[in-house]
Amino acid sequence: MNILVINGPNLDMLGKREPEKYGDQTLESLEELLRNTYPDHSFTFFQSNHEGAIIEEIHKFVTYSDIDGAMANFGGFTHTSVAIRDALHMLNIPKVEIHITNIHAREAFRHKSITAGACNGVIAGFGFNSYILGVKALELLHKDQ
Repeated sequence: MNILVINGPNLDMLGKREPEKYGDQTLESLEELLRNTYPDHSFTFFQSNHEGAIIEEIHKFVTYSDIDGAMANFGGFTHTSVAIRDALHMLNIPKVEIHITNIHAREAFRHKSITAGACNGVIAGFGFNSYILGVKALELLHKDQ
């Protein structure tokens, strides 16, 4: 499978940002974990702190047929971005929203995801394993197509 992995704002600061919540590993170590865990898959990684850049990245894959699935952690945009949700609706491949922490066990404003409604499912609260589970979900969704 060819999988697009999008990470949003502040995820470039993994390892430095609230390690008690997010751990001490970096975004680069997360990417390495996915490559090592799923050597038969190829990954396209993208991270941005800018909403427009994330939307433009999604747009690139609306007509790109070699991507089999996408998973994304939109960070704070999860709770605010109608524009990202609209872009996701154009992406006709399996999509899984990912969160390192359990957003439902955090502040009330994090309990609602605007972007989740444009995805096949949401995985949250398992640390970096949320991404491992996200790949597994994409495999199952791809198989069912």
